[in-house]
Amino acid sequence: MDKQQALQRIDQEAALFCADSDAIWDCPETAYQEETAARILCDRLEAEGFSVTRGLAGIATAFLGRWGEGRPVIGFLGEYDALSGLSQEAGSCEKRPLPDIPAGHGCGHNLLGAGALAAASAYKAYLEENRLPGTVLYFGCPAEEGGSGKAFLARDHVFDELDAAITWHPGDSTQVFGGSSLANCQVYYRFHGTSAHAAACPHLGRSALDAVELMNVGVQFLREHMIPEARVHYAITNTGGYSPNVVQPEAEVLYLIRSPKNIQVRELHERVTAIARGAAEMTGTRMEEDFVKACSNLVPNDTLCELMWENVQALPVPQYTEEERSYAKAIRATVPKQKTYLQLSMELLGSRKGRAHAEGWDEEEPIFTKPLPYEPTDAVMPGSTDVGDVSCVCPTVQCYVTTQAAGSPGHSWQVVAQGKSGIAHKGMIYAAKIMAATAIDLCHRPDVLEAAKAELKDRLAEDGGSYVPPIPAGVRPRIIQPGKQR
Repeated sequence: MDKQQALQRIDQEAALFCADSDAIWDCPETAYQEETAARILCDRLEAEGFSVTRGLAGIATAFLGRWGEGRPVIGFLGEYDALSGLSQEAGSCEKRPLPDIPAGHGCGHNLLGAGALAAASAYKAYLEENRLPGTVLYFGCPAEEGGSGKAFLARDHVFDELDAAITWHPGDSTQVFGGSSLANCQVYYRFHGTSAHAAACPHLGRSALDAVELMNVGVQFLREHMIPEARVHYAITNTGGYSPNVVQPEAEVLYLIRSPKNIQVRELHERVTAIARGAAEMTGTRMEEDFVKACSNLVPNDTLCELMWENVQALPVPQYTEEERSYAKAIRATVPKQKTYLQLSMELLGSRKGRAHAEGWDEEEPIFTKPLPYEPTDAVMPGSTDVGDVSCVCPTVQCYVTTQAAGSPGHSWQVVAQGKSGIAHKGMIYAAKIMAATAIDLCHRPDVLEAAKAELKDRLAEDGGSYVPPIPAGVRPRIIQPGKQR
C-alpha cells in the first residue's frame, strides 16, 4: 500500500465515518456526558481492528484505541462534546430549535471525532499492509468545551508515550495554524453568610450576595491593571434565593480566567482570589474557593506545521455541488455583515503574504475553498483549547478545515445546522486525509520527528523548561450544569 492508496481507503469508508458523525450530531451531549458519542466511536474503533480501553484515567467518557507496537507512537485526538443551548434542525436556513433537545454541535465536534478516527484507521492500514513498525493511538477526549478533558488526561500521564499528536478542527476556512492560544483556569467562589429578616433585624445578617457583588466590582477595577491579552469572565451561579426580604446567606460566582501563558494565569488567579478574600472581609462572610479545571496555552511546532502544510498543498480540495453552494449562500445571508474567520485569521497573523492571499477572495463567495498559506507566527488566538496540554507533552500539530459556509459564527445555530451537510462531510474527509498523510510522512521521516521534539524542548525552555500541569492533583473532572454538578 502506498500513501495514495491509504488515502483512497478513507474515500472507500467515507460513508461509515459520515454516518458516525451524523449519529453523534443526532444525540448532542455536553461535557462529561458524551456516553452515546463515546459508544459510537469505540464501536467503530473495534470494527477497524483497534483494541479499546474505556473509562480512560477514570473518566467515564474518555477512551483509547490502540493498534501496533514500536516506534513511532503517533496519536490522533478526537473530540465529540456538544454545546448547551444550541438545539437546531439540520439543514435549515433559519433558527429552528428541536423540541426536547437542549444542546447542539455548534463547534463541529461530531465531525472532529469521526474525522480523526478516519485518519487513524487509514494510518493503521498503511502500517499493517506494509508491515511497518509503529503504534497508532486514538484518544477519545471528552469535554473540550468548558471541561478541559485533555488537561486532566495530560496531568495523569495519558499522553506521555507519544512521539507526536495530530488533530484538526472544523471551520470556515482551511489552514495550518501555528500560533498559540490562551491558557485558562475556572474557579468557583462561594460565600457563606448569615440569614436575617431584611427589615426587622438586617444588622444580624451577613450577606453572601453582597460579597459576590463586591468581588465582581473589585475585579472590574483589576481589569485596568492586567495585560491587554488577558480575559476574566464570570457568571453568578447562585444569588442566594429570590426573596429580597431575606439577607442572602449563600451566594456563588464562577470565574474563567485567561492569559497567554500558564504562569500568567496563575498570577492573575491569585489576584482574583485576593479580591474574593477582601470581599469576604468587607461583608463578614466566609469565602470558599473551588478549583474546577484549567488548560494550558498551545505550544506551536513549526516543524510539524510545515510537514502538514506540504500535505495540504498536495491534496486536491473538495469540490461542491451547486446545491451545496446555494445552501452555503443562504446560510451566509443569515449572518450579520462582519469580518469572516478568514479575515480575522489574516489580521491575527499580521501576515503580508496572508493579507495578499485574503484580498483575492470574493466577499460574496459562499464557501472558502483555497487553503490559507502557512506562515510561522507568534500570534495568540483569543480563545482556549485543551489541545494546549497535549502540545506541552509532545510535538502537536493541527489544521482547520472548511466544513461550513464562509463567515459562519462559531458556537452558533448556523454551525449546528450545517453539521450533517455535504459541505461538512467533504471537509471532514479532506481533514482525515491531511492528518493521515502527515502521519505516514512521520513514520518515514525520523529526522522530522526528532527536529519537532527539539523544537518543543526549546519552546518549553522559554517557559521554565518543563510541563507543569495547571490542574492540581486532587481536582477531578465534573459536570457543570444546573442540577448535575458532580
